[in-house]
Amino acid sequence: MHVMAGVMLDAQGRVLLAQRPPGKHLAGLWEFPGGKLEAGELPADGLVRELREELGVEAVVGAPLIRVPWHYSERFLLLDARLVHQWRGEPASLDGQALRWCEPAAVELDLLAPADRHILRALQLPTRYAITSDVPPTAFDEWQQRIRRAIAVGQSMVLLRFPQWSTTEVRKLAASLLDEARAKGTPLLLSGDVEGALALGQGVGVQLKSAQLASWQERPLPAAQWVGASCHQADDLERAVQIADFATLSPVASTASHPDATPLGWNAFARLVDRAAVPVYALGGMTLEQLDAARQAGGQGVAGIRGFW
Repeated sequence: MHVMAGVMLDAQGRVLLAQRPPGKHLAGLWEFPGGKLEAGELPADGLVRELREELGVEAVVGAPLIRVPWHYSERFLLLDARLVHQWRGEPASLDGQALRWCEPAAVELDLLAPADRHILRALQLPTRYAITSDVPPTAFDEWQQRIRRAIAVGQSMVLLRFPQWSTTEVRKLAASLLDEARAKGTPLLLSGDVEGALALGQGVGVQLKSAQLASWQERPLPAAQWVGASCHQADDLERAVQIADFATLSPVASTASHPDATPLGWNAFARLVDRAAVPVYALGGMTLEQLDAARQAGGQGVAGIRGFW
């Protein structure tokens, strides 16, 4: 069943949510408005029709946000979310559902229907994910200033990955930047260090290494702290759905750091992303100039090292 979801954003950046009414599957939970396609109907046309019937508006459907393949008991659906920034009319409840305008960052994950939670995460996440370089601990001050400048100009999300550093030094760096990062809304993530993220609290997440994915049965951090998963194949992405908010998938292109790794290429990346329910960043040989290619392949955005600083 192909279901369309409209991510309607007003001029203040708020998103419209609808509550599933009594008597329906998942009654009481909130979702992004929309509904299933009719036979032979194009996705954008179906979303326009559903928003007209459900809310009484004439919508202009924008860019795709994420496609979420999902199982509810024995029912399989593809939840296809599209951004909607323009519409005529004032959204009104025509199906008896409650409506609510919300700041995306303030929406509690557990209030949403399970499949819609991944749409919220895609809406909340940036399109750029910068990863630090493999440098010795003597570069502490240099990288503190680099990351501070990135936070100041709005670098979207930063992974503190310093393989040569001790856990203590990486945590110290994160703590020194945390107030600025929180003020700018720039998440900082630690590489594999769940305990460190828990200790530092809100504003600090964790990027789980691929070898860690099998060790967790549920997400290791509270919902307010981001959890990423480093993935290289379909099995990794399936695991990420259970324990993480997003994934990186690599290598998409050839990289100097892993010259022997066979790159996926954009076609294979797109096929894997299409079967993944979580937002996925393209990693490996990426630059900011490849953001459009990643988005066209269904990705959340691009992640990388050399081309991001």
